[in-house]
Amino acid sequence: MDQISERYVRLILAIGQHDEHYVDAYYGPEDWKPEASQDAPSLAELKARGEGLIASLDETERSGSSEHDGPGEEIDRLRHAYLRRQLEAAVARIELLEGATMTFDDESRALYDAVAPTLAEGDFLGLQDELERLLPGQGPLVERLDTFRQAFAIPTDRLDSVFTAAIDECRRRTLQHLELPEQESFRVEYVTDQPWSAYNWYQGQGQSLIQVNTDLPIFIDRAIDLACHEGYPGHHVYNALLEQRLVRDRGWWEFSVYPLFSPQSLIAEGTANFGIRVAFPGDERLRFEREILFPLAGIDPEGAERYYQVLGVLRGLRYAGNEAARAYLDGTMDAGEAADWLARYALSPHERAEQRVRFFDRYRSYVINYNLGEDLVAAYVEAAGGSEDDPDRRWQVFGELLSTPRLPSGLSPDSSGDPR
Repeated sequence: MDQISERYVRLILAIGQHDEHYVDAYYGPEDWKPEASQDAPSLAELKARGEGLIASLDETERSGSSEHDGPGEEIDRLRHAYLRRQLEAAVARIELLEGATMTFDDESRALYDAVAPTLAEGDFLGLQDELERLLPGQGPLVERLDTFRQAFAIPTDRLDSVFTAAIDECRRRTLQHLELPEQESFRVEYVTDQPWSAYNWYQGQGQSLIQVNTDLPIFIDRAIDLACHEGYPGHHVYNALLEQRLVRDRGWWEFSVYPLFSPQSLIAEGTANFGIRVAFPGDERLRFEREILFPLAGIDPEGAERYYQVLGVLRGLRYAGNEAARAYLDGTMDAGEAADWLARYALSPHERAEQRVRFFDRYRSYVINYNLGEDLVAAYVEAAGGSEDDPDRRWQVFGELLSTPRLPSGLSPDSSGDPR
């Protein structure tokens, strides 16, 4: 397995020579990285390597199956299954780079080990009646919603203090339940001209760089969302625990590299989103924001309850982005039509809708990892007893998921079922 692990890491890094967005993080041996001046192996050669590694892994599994029959060896079985599925996704990504075409659903299945449900326009329009009640007035609902939300935008000169307070609280809550590496920390940068709202760049040794995109207004709820999702107990914690428990403690070097277009991303994004609810169960989030973040941002906390009523309805539109991406990538909508669809059914203002389509251009079916990923993680944690009524158990199951090699298809008996 050690040889297969090293060959896997080298394969992922070599694919990254063809795809600049493929390797999201690497903190393994420096001499495993390709030389900057080295010619990249052809995609055909890399595909053959990947297929050969799958065959080698299968042979290792057959020859060592008797060693993994005890109840204490579940993590070894998980490791084999995880590495095989990651390799299959790598081969699929190579095929896409070679020019192969896949439908949105076939691509998400090949890369992320899951398929999101297909929903119709009516599934989203029904929720708009409730928003009409909460936001009465003249003009298109999307414009009324945008005007309403502008009152909750964090002023630029207060953004860092609000975000810092949110991070500190997310970290405090996480450390009450999870043991993190002593040296862990991250720094924050504010950037522009990106297709995403924020990004965690994990750099190894428990260190991350979190970049926050300020192209568009950042609303007050996004402070906790981003602090949890990118930091605690989200991406930063996920990567730090994988590095500590699987790479450093076990010597499983395949976890020193993170290929973005792989099943690992559904676990990463799903846990990062669900982690918000883990860290702030019940009304704890609203209470903290109203008492701490609203005043820091200079926003009247009297409007907090209504604001979150609106956000609660909008949450039901999360899957609308998947439908726009599915139609756009399957060729039944062009970029303008996809943006218009997002405005109509996801109630995204024009600039945000255009930013979302740019995200589709770069990351394609990756969009399922946020909503479907969150719902699969939630179902898994709750099925294991991690309900909101038992926060300690919820943190325990969640922490185990963050530091073990689980696959999306292992989170639910039917990863393609309707998550609603």
